Amino acid sequence: MDILLIIILIIIVIVVIALILYVISLYNSLVTMRNRVNNAWAQVDVQLKRRNDLIPNIVETVKGYAAHEKSTLQEVTDARTRIANAGSVEEVAEADNQLTGALKTLFAVAEAYPDLKANTNFINLQEELSETEDKIAYARQFYNDTVLKYNNTCQTFPGNVAAGLFHFDTSTFFKTNEEEKAVPKVQF
Repeated sequence: MDILLIIILIIIVIVVIALILYVISLYNSLVTMRNRVNNAWAQVDVQLKRRNDLIPNIVETVKGYAAHEKSTLQEVTDARTRIANAGSVEEVAEADNQLTGALKTLFAVAEAYPDLKANTNFINLQEELSETEDKIAYARQFYNDTVLKYNNTCQTFPGNVAAGLFHFDTSTFFKTNEEEKAVPKVQF
């Protein structure tokens, strides 16, 4: 009987140790994923900052050609300020959508000024902003992919047990507003 009891105790100890190691591994995985989400958000933030740094140069270039377009220039400046002051992912997404709309209006204004369209400085700034917009789109996609993986781990078994036990909350996706999703009207 003593040998059977010792074998049972050894099996119980092995199972407990295996469970402890699994929980530690799951916890470390959740921490790693949360850090990846934070890093992905930081990359979005870096690209948004880069765009915000370009905007004053574009506005100043346009000002020289289109002095009477003050409302458009003010809208771009205000949107830039809102994105700089946004705190949460939702606030940044909303401010980013407003800034994107304001920039579209600004470039539509630029179309009305052939000298501005031909200005080398403006063309370079426009190309740099276009590259930055591509990087922002990629950073958003990477952020959302990272959030998806993290949220899936936090919401599926057994990750949801560990996430609840150690207070890991799901993250928010970076979403565009409805007008950004609308199909543009093309008129000839």
